[in-house]
Amino acid sequence: MREMKLLSWNVNGIRAIKGKGFLDWFYKESPDIICLQETKARPEQLDADLIEPPGYHTYWNYGERKGYSGVAVFTKEEPIGVRYDFGDSDIDIEGRVIVAEYPGFTLFDIYYPNGKKDQERLDYKMNFYDTFLKYADSLKNAGKKLVICGDVNTAHNEIDLTHPRENSKVSGFLPEERAWIDKFLAHGYVDTFRHFNNEPNHYTWWDMKTGARARNVGWRLDYFFISEDLLPSLADAFIMPGVMGSDHCPLGIVLRTD
Repeated sequence: MREMKLLSWNVNGIRAIKGKGFLDWFYKESPDIICLQETKARPEQLDADLIEPPGYHTYWNYGERKGYSGVAVFTKEEPIGVRYDFGDSDIDIEGRVIVAEYPGFTLFDIYYPNGKKDQERLDYKMNFYDTFLKYADSLKNAGKKLVICGDVNTAHNEIDLTHPRENSKVSGFLPEERAWIDKFLAHGYVDTFRHFNNEPNHYTWWDMKTGARARNVGWRLDYFFISEDLLPSLADAFIMPGVMGSDHCPLGIVLRTD
């Protein structure tokens, strides 16, 4: 039996965060897998130490629009297979998904859309949610154990943001967005952090413009979910608010594997 450490982080620009000590932090943590979101770069724009970090395989997905969206997975163990889409062309063009299959589980690294811009983007976000859930359920129903992480761009419950009442009509805490997370969990998935911790004031995103982080006025927008059949393997789930460099902080889980 060994323990695997999986981390996830919306880095708000991989090139920007590299200049803030990302690689030093990454090697110190030495995760088995790290999933990154909002990388905002294509591989050809990056230095070799990001594309080929010693001891890791890397996988990148990016959208048609440059400097926007994007996800990456750094993994010590080479996956059995990797895909970069859900098979929906409207969704897949934005480069928001990497699905990596391992012997013990299938990993989703996802940067879910933000719905704040207008109704069209909110509709896009809700369609993305439903398309993802349909795909995830198809794998789960086929017997796959799932690990799902990333920036979900929604705070689930009032405990998950500092000012719930003031934000009840803001995308990221709308009733329909919150109800979708309820539906998702009801399909047989577990919010790993809340499995261990039901205390308030634990957040993963803070508004940089208002200096909210120093006051811990935040939102918990980033998650690790697992399918219920992985619960016996879940040893820990945590948030790392002391790690700087982005408007989000990293979070992680520990899984016991054979």
